[in-house]
Amino acid sequence: MRYRYAFKSDKENIVKVVGRDLGISTKQAIELCSFIKGLELKKARELLEKVMQKKLAVPFKKFTEGAGHKKGMSSGKYPLNASEHFLALLKALEANAQNKGLSSELKIIHACAQKAPRQFHYGRKRRIKMKRTHVEIAAEEIEAKKERETKKDKRAEKNQPEKIANEKKVEESK
Repeated sequence: MRYRYAFKSDKENIVKVVGRDLGISTKQAIELCSFIKGLELKKARELLEKVMQKKLAVPFKKFTEGAGHKKGMSSGKYPLNASEHFLALLKALEANAQNKGLSSELKIIHACAQKAPRQFHYGRKRRIKMKRTHVEIAAEEIEAKKERETKKDKRAEKNQPEKIANEKKVEESK
């Protein structure tokens, strides 16, 4: 069956990656998606590696049942299995960017998780269902930051237009 992206964009500087039928909790995947959305790719990878080492908890905002209080947030958990799958997806996202000819400076603009069809464990007498989740991540290439004039520079030009004009004349005469 064909997979249809939830994120639709025709821009050339966007890369996407999809993890289908991942054996992770959908609730944890949704919380991880909200955790990494809007971050730069390198920062997201660093944070997920800290989660894997149990140095940083993922804030659980929607599915707080059973999530205890953690330092710096109200409720959070350490979703190790889901973090491992997300790190693999981010690695694939970076590889897709390089394959497309983009730089590795990417910002995650879309991340969503959806329930996948649940399969039964093979060979079980009491058919136990497995957890399955589809995860979709899209990132955009970060453009080089343009130099902007500060407010002080603009004010200085307004207050001293004659001085600037005189400096330009001196430069032209040289």
